[in-house]
Amino acid sequence: MTKSISSSTWLFRFALGTLVSGLGTGCAANTDTSEVAEGEPSVSEADSALKKAVPSRELDAGTKFFVPPGSSGAVKQVKQLIKARKYVDAARITAMEVTPRAVWFTSGTPADVKSSVKATMAEAAIAHRVPVLVPYNLPFRDCAQYSAGGATDSDAYKAWIDGFAKGIGSGKAVVILEPDSLGIIPYNTTIFGAEDWCKPTVTDDAGNAVPAPGATSDERYALLQYAVQSILAKAPSASVYLDGTHSAWLGVSEAAYRLYKAGFKDGVQQVQGFYLNVSNYETTSDNTQFGTWVSMCLAAGTPGVGPDWMRDATTGAPHFDWCPGQYDPATNYTKVNYTPEFAAGVTAGIEGLMGGASAQVKFVVDTSRNGVGPWAPASDASYPDAQVWCNPPDRGLGVRPTASTGNGLASAYLWVKTPGESDGSCNRGIAGSTTDPEWGGIVDPAAGTWFPEQALELSKLASPPLF
Repeated sequence: MTKSISSSTWLFRFALGTLVSGLGTGCAANTDTSEVAEGEPSVSEADSALKKAVPSRELDAGTKFFVPPGSSGAVKQVKQLIKARKYVDAARITAMEVTPRAVWFTSGTPADVKSSVKATMAEAAIAHRVPVLVPYNLPFRDCAQYSAGGATDSDAYKAWIDGFAKGIGSGKAVVILEPDSLGIIPYNTTIFGAEDWCKPTVTDDAGNAVPAPGATSDERYALLQYAVQSILAKAPSASVYLDGTHSAWLGVSEAAYRLYKAGFKDGVQQVQGFYLNVSNYETTSDNTQFGTWVSMCLAAGTPGVGPDWMRDATTGAPHFDWCPGQYDPATNYTKVNYTPEFAAGVTAGIEGLMGGASAQVKFVVDTSRNGVGPWAPASDASYPDAQVWCNPPDRGLGVRPTASTGNGLASAYLWVKTPGESDGSCNRGIAGSTTDPEWGGIVDPAAGTWFPEQALELSKLASPPLF
């Protein structure tokens, strides 16, 4: 009689086997810091390169995405769980880690980032997979919040993003260009004339706080345009997506306006589209509806696509501000509404502005942590700022990465944020506090650091389940 293998034994073997066979394998060092060969396309040649390479930049529905080496924090946690004989939990973390996810590049010299990207591209090529790459190094990144940092100035960033683009080379890749870059813009004024909150300062010789040099909305758009052109010129098979925020952040008209300024040149679309929900928790369905509306609004206002009357008669500027959006006027535009009845009205309103044009700009959605949807604190939790985006409790992993979404405008669902990495040391807005009451009063790990408790919770509450 053959002895059956218990479920706990099988899960133990699965977790341990995966761990040994590659979960903890690091990237091989790549010391090549040489410049590209003479004759490489210049940034100014990006337009012609785009025209020749557009078909190869599109994502095929059968695209298989790259699984990078396991996070060191995950490897450590799996070992600890196995040692504690918590085999099911070890298998959950392992299953999470062997799911395709993005690779982030956040610092270093131009030579450093070129080498690191090149190494990732080589690993992905060996695996016959497409990597998702996230350059995250703009000056004034995250406006000095939990993920503050970035290049010291515009020239430093240009050199860095050139190195990033050279590292991609001719290989196929998805580029999620600078998360939050269009959601948080220094000294920005919205399409409706309101001033945004991000206003970084420095202290001058007289001790006065003055606007930081280079911290302007014009410079932010100029750097994003430079990054797009650099990638188009140096990485002819890369698919570039810009920041569209998420379904409960920018309104439809504002998102379309910012995307147009960053991703179009002389009215011609330069990128493959935009990304939504990076490092956030909003539902896939809401983001898909929001992305569809943004794409429709872009079609309505883009010269040569939408009707002429959608542009200002004097300046020629697109009237994206005419597009209705997800913020309900019944709440004085303070709350989003995705009910079928409200959504139907928004759709009809934007269709009335399109003049028969069709939505063309595609989008991808980060589903890494949105399986349960957004978090709302308990009614008795009177936080000054609940920070619903920062390590919310009781969340779960979302839909697995795929380029087969069943939606013509949704190019892919991706895991952009690394599940298990902290959003920052959240304190729910409590002045003077460094602890997080939603996680038992602990000090949450710094942004980008492994958060074992959250990682395990995400894997347990995954929707669909991991196994």
